[in-house]
Amino acid sequence: TNYDTIAEDYRTAKRQPWRKYIEQYTLLSMVGDIRRQSVADFACGEGYYTRLLAGMGADTVLGVDQSRRMIDLARSEEATNPLGIEYVVADVADHDAKELDLVFAAWLLNYARDDRELREMTDAIARALKPGGRFITVNNNPSDPPENFSVGSRYGFCKRLIGKWEEGVPIVWRFFLSNSDLEVTNYRLGLDKVQEALVASGFTDITWFEPQLSPEGSRLYGRHHWQPMLNAPPMVFLSCQL
Repeated sequence: TNYDTIAEDYRTAKRQPWRKYIEQYTLLSMVGDIRRQSVADFACGEGYYTRLLAGMGADTVLGVDQSRRMIDLARSEEATNPLGIEYVVADVADHDAKELDLVFAAWLLNYARDDRELREMTDAIARALKPGGRFITVNNNPSDPPENFSVGSRYGFCKRLIGKWEEGVPIVWRFFLSNSDLEVTNYRLGLDKVQEALVASGFTDITWFEPQLSPEGSRLYGRHHWQPMLNAPPMVFLSCQL
């Protein structure tokens, strides 16, 4: 996916309610207290989560993304509402960040097309962390079967498979926006592949999390509205430690 050409639309897609009341709520609950910590947001996009992490009291915050247009949007917001965030245009495998307490990445590992690319990502994350540092992420759920790909329609998205249900197959997310639809391509590598790569890169305490619904989301829409996504989640959350 060329994010330089879809940066503004992808920023809009992050405003869909499920992303705030389930994705964001789950991720930030996993992050916990990061006051006085050094944090990097890999595949930071336009800085949506980067700014939230800075607002949680992190001592230093770095945003890394290979899309120049995404970083331009992030830097523009930082210039208007400064939080002391540094943004870098780079592939996460080529960054030079070191000795971090936390690497955060929303929708990164699912861009790996094979075991080699996945291992490059997990090695890069490990290089950025100090001993005991944490990695927290959300990605496409590779265990979500094709027959469940339409569950997101009521929330503003759907998925489709391009090819056979196998390792490395492309999975396209389509977001239904007010003016147009937006498509983003991920790749399916099983949870066992992700676990193996993390272990090989030196990670321990690997824990998978189910999505959680925020009290505000439940109050505004009712839990019944979100139950199909909670019962068969299209995404999966992960925390581990170096």
